[in-house]
Amino acid sequence: MSGTMTAATLVFAWGNPSRGDDALGPCFIERLAALAADHPEWPNFEALTDFQLQIEHALDLAGRARILLVDACITCNPPFSVSAVAPARDASISTHYLSAQALLQVYLDLTGSPPPPTQLLAIRGERFELGEALSGAAATHLDAALAWAARWLVPGAYASARIDPCRFGA
Repeated sequence: MSGTMTAATLVFAWGNPSRGDDALGPCFIERLAALAADHPEWPNFEALTDFQLQIEHALDLAGRARILLVDACITCNPPFSVSAVAPARDASISTHYLSAQALLQVYLDLTGSPPPPTQLLAIRGERFELGEALSGAAATHLDAALAWAARWLVPGAYASARIDPCRFGA
């Protein structure tokens, strides 16, 4: 995954592992790291996770060629959606939580440069109550999101029969 130098690709996920399907982001990072460990031929990338996006995370974007942001979503179509993210000011800039767009705006404001190309992978979740486990539907959506992400990281990776993201079942 990453060494001491800044990796060109950043995969950053967030969520609360104690709140049911809100754990999709951290679970995604854990399973993607395990999958990457099995494939040292994959290009170097850095994987980060936190409970939520914050202003300080704008610094994690520096020196990247591309970024994948990953979060649970209760409103997207199952199993997941992918969208380009552009800098934008919104009300979240003045709170303790940032939207993906606001994070990119903070980066732009800090550096004076446009952020690297960024995509948001929103994985459909169903249950977000405190103390709940990851739902069966969310685990299925996570498998699909991992398969997509492997193709994003390494085009053609899933043409290989050696890669099976489902073996990391939740």
